[in-house]
Amino acid sequence: MGVYMRRYMRSTVADTLPPRVRRSLAKLGADIALARKKRSLTVVMMAERIGVAKSTYLKLEKGDPTVALGTYAMTFFVLGFGESLGEILDARKDEQGLLLDVERMPQRVRRPKPPVSL
Repeated sequence: MGVYMRRYMRSTVADTLPPRVRRSLAKLGADIALARKKRSLTVVMMAERIGVAKSTYLKLEKGDPTVALGTYAMTFFVLGFGESLGEILDARKDEQGLLLDVERMPQRVRRPKPPVSL
């Protein structure tokens, strides 16, 4: 029963991903495959340069959500997109976050009270 429990009862992030996120990962994998082919690199060459097994790299190109973020980062670097990962959630481009900051701004700003001495 232990094997049954481990195999069928375990829930992972991959099991709960919304369909939109799954599609985004699949598109990212397809885009990586296209970039690899444009550079005339084989799957084996990419796997070696990234430092992962061929099977792991193939999972990446399929958009498998279990592939580590570090593997994606190294893939971007090898393909010449090393800076791209740092731009994904750039705070200066986070429109919703900037709007929330504006909403949280105080209506009035008061001078700080001097410390009370005992």
